[in-house]
Amino acid sequence: MKRTARAFWLDAPGHGEIRETALPDPADGEVVVRSLYSGVSRGTETLVFRGGVPESQHTAMRAPFQEGDFPAPVKYGYLNVGVVEEGPGDLVGRTVFCLYPHQTRYVVPVAAVTVVPPSVPAERAILAGTLETAVNALWDAAPLVGDRIAVVGGGMIGSSVAALLARFPGVRVQLVDADPARAKTAEALGVGFALPGDALGECDLVVHASASEQGLARCLELLTAEGTVLELSWYGDRQVSLPLGEAFHSRRLVIRSSQVGTVSPARRSSRSYADRLALALDLLADPALDALVTGESTFGELPDVLPRLASGEIPALCHRVRYDEDE
Repeated sequence: MKRTARAFWLDAPGHGEIRETALPDPADGEVVVRSLYSGVSRGTETLVFRGGVPESQHTAMRAPFQEGDFPAPVKYGYLNVGVVEEGPGDLVGRTVFCLYPHQTRYVVPVAAVTVVPPSVPAERAILAGTLETAVNALWDAAPLVGDRIAVVGGGMIGSSVAALLARFPGVRVQLVDADPARAKTAEALGVGFALPGDALGECDLVVHASASEQGLARCLELLTAEGTVLELSWYGDRQVSLPLGEAFHSRRLVIRSSQVGTVSPARRSSRSYADRLALALDLLADPALDALVTGESTFGELPDVLPRLASGEIPALCHRVRYDEDE
């Protein structure tokens, strides 16, 4: 009998649907995974949902197991945690993380799954992709003991970076966001909080993750001389203006990009993609990171939930999707 699964597809910008899809039999070296949870990253996924991926970035923005092409129809996503139902004996029954879209069951190569450590609950493991981005960002940023650091933008990525920076000895870390509600997230992560106008200046490093030109301009204002802004925001098809006059050059400020698609040059010779992801999963043993999951719905509700996430009607950092066993 032909096996099937159910998958979420963006059939047109701003509109998604659940489709039935054929599930192939696993070949040697492959596993069948039944999804337990997947995560919606409100930044990238909602940009994809509204059709905001520029044509020049269609190739760079492809997810590992994406089907279809931007803007639509496309099956997109990369935060999935499930249990191995078929495959090598040492994996059957294990909980794994995979960079797979929202789908009830799927077949992938063994190398595409990473076993979730026993110390990390499946519900939290959906954050692995986000923590991996934060790890790569800090490899790029190379913060030092005692640094004064601001993270501007308290969304999923910014909060993840702030959570890791809180573990550095002697640093002053402040999460900066225009939404006062993010103060509660900062408290749970063990970092300070400020509205943009109240943020502490003279920073050695500012990490920007607000995806707004106002946020990036504020980052420059918060730097000390010869300080660095690490830019994690991705603006899609939007143009961004920056105040690069005045004291930008005389203060020798630096704006540096960071992107998770490649391992940071600082660790590329000694760390693989698999090493980076395994590290991210180990870091998820910290229960404080539960603060990054701010909502949950069932897989069947996803076509109704994603438009509300994209519009901001549902305020979210990471929104968790739950798969019931009978789906």
